[in-house]
Amino acid sequence: MNILMTAVMVVFGLAAILTVIRIVRGPSILDRAVASDVLLTEVMCVLGAEMAINGHMRSIPVLLTIAAVGVFGSIAVARFVARRDNTTS
Repeated sequence: MNILMTAVMVVFGLAAILTVIRIVRGPSILDRAVASDVLLTEVMCVLGAEMAINGHMRSIPVLLTIAAVGVFGSIAVARFVARRDNTTS
């Protein structure tokens, strides 16, 4: 199990680093929003993998909270971009 956990953490760590780079360098706010959603999804996957490997379900409230933050954040960014597009045209 240690080898599996190490492999999972290396893959998700590399993905998180690449996602943070996209958040920092993203040319538009939509790129940054998508990258932040991807980062939240990666965190949820890491927590889910940790729960599966260790055989517990204590992190489910955390997973639900992260999912809610991701949904509400995406809605907020979409409304902001839609409002900004309406004022420029």
